[in-house]
Amino acid sequence: MTDPELGGQVALVTGGGRGIGANIARELADAGARVAASARTLEQVEEVARETAGLAVVADVTDRAAVEAMVDRVESELGPIDLLVANAGRNVREERAWEVEPRDWWNVFEVNVLGVYLCCRAVIPGMLERGRGRIVITGSGAAYLPHSGSTAYPASKAAVWRFGNVLAEQLAGRIPVFVISPGLVKTEMTKRAPDDAPWTPPELAPHLVRTLASGRADALTGRYIHAEHDDVEELIRRADEIREHDLNAIRLQR
Repeated sequence: MTDPELGGQVALVTGGGRGIGANIARELADAGARVAASARTLEQVEEVARETAGLAVVADVTDRAAVEAMVDRVESELGPIDLLVANAGRNVREERAWEVEPRDWWNVFEVNVLGVYLCCRAVIPGMLERGRGRIVITGSGAAYLPHSGSTAYPASKAAVWRFGNVLAEQLAGRIPVFVISPGLVKTEMTKRAPDDAPWTPPELAPHLVRTLASGRADALTGRYIHAEHDDVEELIRRADEIREHDLNAIRLQR
């Protein structure tokens, strides 16, 4: 059902060819947004683009030139980008940190951190010039939960949380920035998790992004929001309290 706040918005969803990203693209399209889905696999994003009547873009988010070309193409074909969902991410199979191939370990940071940075860097100048725009970054509970089982993925997600938090401070009053945790969703990345794991319903993260894109949660910029454990409507009502007491943030408490 079309959302009046989202109707006509242009959204770019990276990692939009499958899993969480594809579901976010579908949700935003259902709300009336014009959606570009990007990934490294053409077949996947073409399928999502057909379902959403949107745009399929193949891009490597770790390549600056590719990211800038992606943004240029989206804006030339759909219009200025109102919403960036920096969702592209990867993990590496890791039993012991010292046994992982270093280039594979570092590539997790290249995708999960550098990729987010490059995408944000590419869209922010236009958003500032137009005086509108929002950024949603896909984080993970692995950034703060114990016993992740790997080192590259949680370390990269801790880094991207801090990046998003500081970026929100730099853009305060101009572009809201949110970091979200979609929860433990069944995807290709989580296929090694046991069947009885505490799975998160796959529709929750897309619903959260839809709310953030509407503008109703702008007062929560810089906050970390969990798709399953946080009631975003309640957070919106408590926004003043959350800012005053620095809630929904990953901090060292002394």
